[in-house]
Amino acid sequence: MGYHKRLRIVSGILKDKGSLIKTTLSTKRHKASARRVILRATTHGSSVPPSDHRIAAVIGLGHGSRFTACTCIQAVMDRLHRTKDSSVALKCLYTIHNIINKGSFILKDQLAIYPSSGGRNFLNLSTFRDGSDSETCEMSAWVRWYAGILEQNLMVSRVLGYHLNSPRSKNEVIGFLNSDLLKELDVLVNFADYLGNVPADSLYLQRKSLVHEIVRLVSEDYRSVQRETFVRVTELGARMVSLSWSECTEFLSCIDRFEGCKERIAVLLVNRNRNDDLWGLINETKANLVAAIEKKENEGKMVVVATADNESDKLTRFSQLFRLAPSGRWVEF
Repeated sequence: MGYHKRLRIVSGILKDKGSLIKTTLSTKRHKASARRVILRATTHGSSVPPSDHRIAAVIGLGHGSRFTACTCIQAVMDRLHRTKDSSVALKCLYTIHNIINKGSFILKDQLAIYPSSGGRNFLNLSTFRDGSDSETCEMSAWVRWYAGILEQNLMVSRVLGYHLNSPRSKNEVIGFLNSDLLKELDVLVNFADYLGNVPADSLYLQRKSLVHEIVRLVSEDYRSVQRETFVRVTELGARMVSLSWSECTEFLSCIDRFEGCKERIAVLLVNRNRNDDLWGLINETKANLVAAIEKKENEGKMVVVATADNESDKLTRFSQLFRLAPSGRWVEF
């Protein structure tokens, strides 16, 4: 480890200790307590994920009042947006991911409405960069990617109406409109599409336990996305005869996009979450969709031809019954 890197780590540790002392002396006890919990879970100095008991302490803040939950979310967001250290940023995002997966309803609710204006990029880390050295530059790419994954996770939850890790019955989608199912399928495919944008040039960073643990959590999310996708593709496939031409083409577009993610995701997850049943369903449904679209297009052409022939017959019969007089009026023969 180089001198400058050691100096940077020591400096970060001293900053954390100074911040902890400030929270101890603060007169705003509730806010200071939440901030102290977040600081201890997202310390400088290592690429090790927060320990289970640190994460449990954060989750515990959601079992109190709404004010305490709000303070917790505000504290982790402040920590995330103020740091320039890639490891600290990843720990903050890892903490947020655990809130999404394990937090109480109040804690998740406060996270879902932060900021009050909402938005797709509420974590606002698309320009994050830690330029301390070459490795932190590559870690920064993981920060940007991971933030995007969490944003996609919450977007899926908003559209589906429940969090990805929540157990749901397959029969719940039976009463949904075709448009609702297509909208949900679209947002699930968006998640898979973004997952495939992993920083492929720095996959070696998975040897760091923090990055390895992040990939594990993301892999679990993708497994849930696959499950939800399977349910909706199965239901839409069963309705194929009643789908309109535009609905069929939209359905096919989603399937094509999902197929396009497969190889890119495999680069990250290798043989994890292969789900051969899902891909078998995708291939079968795509073949049926292509045939259904061709059939609907041919039926549409036949209707157009039949209509044109009908109009031509009417014009012929009309010309046989009437003639155009010099006055410019049609008169009977």
